[in-house]
Amino acid sequence: MTQPPQPPNEPPQGGFGQPQEPPAGGFGAPTEPPPGGFGAPTPPPEQPGYGYPQQQPGQPQYGYPQQPPAQPGGQPGYGHPQQPPGQPQYGYPQAGQPQYGYPQQPGQPYNQPGPGGPGAPGGGKKISTQTQIIIAAVVAVVLIVGGGVYFASSGDDKKDEAKTSDTKGGGKDGKSLGGGDEKPPSNTKSKVAFQLPQPKVGDITDVSGSWITDKAYVKTGVNQIVAYDPDMGKQLWTIPLPGQVCAASRHTTEDNKTAVVFAASKPTAKDKYVSCTEVGAVDLEAGKLLWTKSVTGGNAGDDKASFNEVTLSGKTIAVGGTDGGAAWDLTSGDNLWKPEVNAEGCYDMGYGGGPGLVAARKCGSYDDPTVLIQNVNPADGAPISEFKMPAGVEYVSVVSTKPLVVAADVGDTAGDGSGISDFFSIDEKTGKLRAKIPVDADKYAGRCGSTEVEQCSKLAVGNDRIYVPTEEHEGTGEDYGQTNEIVSFDLATGKATTDRADAGERYAMYPLRMDGSNIIAYKWPPYDKGGQIVSIDGGTFKETLLMENPSEESVREAETSFSLDGAEIRYGGGRMYTSETLISEPSEYSKDRKEYLVVAFTTN
Repeated sequence: MTQPPQPPNEPPQGGFGQPQEPPAGGFGAPTEPPPGGFGAPTPPPEQPGYGYPQQQPGQPQYGYPQQPPAQPGGQPGYGHPQQPPGQPQYGYPQAGQPQYGYPQQPGQPYNQPGPGGPGAPGGGKKISTQTQIIIAAVVAVVLIVGGGVYFASSGDDKKDEAKTSDTKGGGKDGKSLGGGDEKPPSNTKSKVAFQLPQPKVGDITDVSGSWITDKAYVKTGVNQIVAYDPDMGKQLWTIPLPGQVCAASRHTTEDNKTAVVFAASKPTAKDKYVSCTEVGAVDLEAGKLLWTKSVTGGNAGDDKASFNEVTLSGKTIAVGGTDGGAAWDLTSGDNLWKPEVNAEGCYDMGYGGGPGLVAARKCGSYDDPTVLIQNVNPADGAPISEFKMPAGVEYVSVVSTKPLVVAADVGDTAGDGSGISDFFSIDEKTGKLRAKIPVDADKYAGRCGSTEVEQCSKLAVGNDRIYVPTEEHEGTGEDYGQTNEIVSFDLATGKATTDRADAGERYAMYPLRMDGSNIIAYKWPPYDKGGQIVSIDGGTFKETLLMENPSEESVREAETSFSLDGAEIRYGGGRMYTSETLISEPSEYSKDRKEYLVVAFTTN
């Protein structure tokens, strides 16, 4: 397949293997667990935890517009999950601040009297706290109605019912769709399986890539890939690499083979940046690097092409980057296509894999690019169908290849760094648009990479629907903690369905993956409980608890030390693993505190 390069006047995209400034607690940045290991006594936290039932005035409420923290160079930190020392933690409820969704001017006191208030025009008595809460709840409902999802309360103890524009009803008519493989254990209470400390590094180091097999949990490390006993954490095998892993496929074959991209050598004092030119096929069962390949061409000319993305579809390993796209046969290592120069300045930025192979192709100039979505033949890269993204799209993310769903931030309108203003449901056979689904960034919480083609999280696609978490908002319990829901959109019509799964008071719930017709979701815990894994029936939307982690403070704080926007969460067979994707040299603030590469739980 002809895979021409990026035009010379287009600056390189940031990605795996690209030199960058260390983030100030931003996307993927290492977070700081408390001192001491699991179960060790720890002093009371300086900051109250998520959902802590106290008030602390003077700080902005979660969801209320505020200035994001700064990265080096004065730029806001992407997905920054923490507050500076002395401020409340994420999700901490506070008094004297606008309620979730209430339309106020920043800095305006919530209870400030105004026109039309009690008493004379333009003034009157201050609104009571109880009245404030009632008003905020009413206004929040009105705002949610505008987004196409209406959560109506019957006023009694019954569960809220969801009403939407989908007259057919949600939950696929309320019938079970067959379910999946994950079943609840006899005891859903988990225990700590093992914990792996972060290795010492002198610079930002990519450690993306983690996989579960029947016999092992496999994780990338520093210049290596390591397999661990799934319940004890003992090392089973190690694959040493000549340089650092730069990208790892999230997909595996049925016999547990996958692919990685890595550097050909380690950085030196003279040359701190080493290109990510090596593509490798990995056998996760045998613990072997089956083969290593590289290729020349594209923008790289006679030099080796550099890649920052890799995926797997069937027996095809496909890689992408600013030098163009290439592919190899997983079994033989034969090169299927390589980057080539194109007069129109077109090149493959990257690919989405899994059941299909989809190329994200960019053409034109830097100031006026055109992005194409091509469903391609994995054997030779020949396009099967093509969809042209609308103007104002520079990058796209492939959420799913079958059914084909992509996400984009059209005209940079999302405004929250999520990379998503709209989902596009595309017929992979014809390339015709099935539905365009606008998603208000203030209401929905999915996330995709800014330039990576296959880097979405907190989303799942199945049953011809896309499952999306809502942003967190005030709950209805007495402690007024944060909560959210998982809802869905029909990929055929683009309309919101009546599907709704509630996280529960003081929990926040996010899809991890599909399990047959069911959705596997993770519940981020409140300050006094452990996280949970649940299975949501794709037909009835009934939740089944699969795992509940310990509530001991040291364990809970270790579990929540990861940023959900920068960590990999894997669940299967009663085991949950949370791992970092980027690590760096400890800061002055955190150098005396334990930081984790992996935290693992098991119900076995």
